[in-house]
Amino acid sequence: MKSIGRYCLFLYSLFVNRERLKTYTRQTIEECVAIGVNSTFLIATMSVFTGAVSSIQLYYNLKSPFLSGSLIGYGVREMTILETSPTVMAMVFAGRVGSSIAGQLGSMRISEQIDALEILGINTTSYLVLPKILASVLTYPLLVILSAFVAIYGGFIAAKYVVSMPPESYIYGLVYAFDPYSVYFALCKSVVYAFLISSISAYRGFYISGGAVEVGKASTRAVTDSCIAVLLADYILSQLLLHPSLAI
Repeated sequence: MKSIGRYCLFLYSLFVNRERLKTYTRQTIEECVAIGVNSTFLIATMSVFTGAVSSIQLYYNLKSPFLSGSLIGYGVREMTILETSPTVMAMVFAGRVGSSIAGQLGSMRISEQIDALEILGINTTSYLVLPKILASVLTYPLLVILSAFVAIYGGFIAAKYVVSMPPESYIYGLVYAFDPYSVYFALCKSVVYAFLISSISAYRGFYISGGAVEVGKASTRAVTDSCIAVLLADYILSQLLLHPSLAI
């Protein structure tokens, strides 16, 4: 409970004594490149193989003369949009971006750079952390969209060239009974995940004490706590947005 309370105070401090908007704009753009653009290749690579494997496994598990081949495209689409792209990729995002944020802030803390900024009267939480959170919230939904597209295309390639399934069947499954609300649900989850990962990682890195060893420990705790928070948020959001009558 002490950590949760300190985390809430940390979030509150982000919006107190803020710097000029121009400062945040420049820093946020730089963080968007570091967080979002530099994660594109990793997310795309993971997604294309995830979609291909999902397609192959669905084919061999649903291979039956009584089942239509379009179920492969339907299954890949539903798994990708609802869980794989927003949630599984959030774990990858936490491993790459979360550890980087915690390590960067932790290094600044033990080298007393943060203390120097505080002596100058700068709100270090707002100045250092807020641009990272904004960049994560802005770029991760775009990465989720990219991930979904690449995963579905990877599933199409695997269905066509690995299991020799007619492309028309896969495409028919993609468009069959499509509910646009699924995309809205995935984007809502991506915004929440991005906020949790960036803020928790920043919190872990900002308050470390000790030497260089603690930076590595803070990065590990940041990834672990972020993954747990993502899974918990996934359950809560699924209850609230997909089954509101079952929400506690």
